[in-house]
Amino acid sequence: MAATLRLTREGAGIELRRGQFEAWVDGGTSGTIDYAGTFVTQVEPGQHTLQIRRGRYSSQSHPFDATDGEVVSFRCHGAMLWPRWVASLVKPHLAISLRRE
Repeated sequence: MAATLRLTREGAGIELRRGQFEAWVDGGTSGTIDYAGTFVTQVEPGQHTLQIRRGRYSSQSHPFDATDGEVVSFRCHGAMLWPRWVASLVKPHLAISLRRE
């Protein structure tokens, strides 16, 4: 049996970094997520890494463990405050926030 990875894209306020994001699991693309959307995929039990990208912009990489039958949930959103948006021009990994729920 596999584990389920669920990614929700929503935040409080207006996203300054818009467009479709790519979900990367273990260094390879797994799918895309639109604004206010949800992405669900199956992963094998064990250790994995999740990162969200859009062009040169990305989130930090987040390692997570998944056990058989578990639902692992994350929430992401683009930069919503202009200082973070401006900082992401220099440090692209600040452009997208990713948090485990």
